[in-house]
Amino acid sequence: VFRIGQKKNVEVHKFISVGTLEEKIDSLIERKKSLTENIIGTGEAWLTEMNTSELKKIFELRKDAVVE
Repeated sequence: VFRIGQKKNVEVHKFISVGTLEEKIDSLIERKKSLTENIIGTGEAWLTEMNTSELKKIFELRKDAVVE
């Protein structure tokens, strides 16, 4: 877990009761995390290390994409 300004280690505990909505939601979240790791891996550095020009290029609409 990342907390802005926190220098100490942070522990997270999940309390989930069997057969509850929370259990189903947790299962869904874990499946989505697994899928994400399989698709993009655990390294997200490519996104955080982009310069401003590269980031703007992602959101830029090309002229050939515009239909008049």
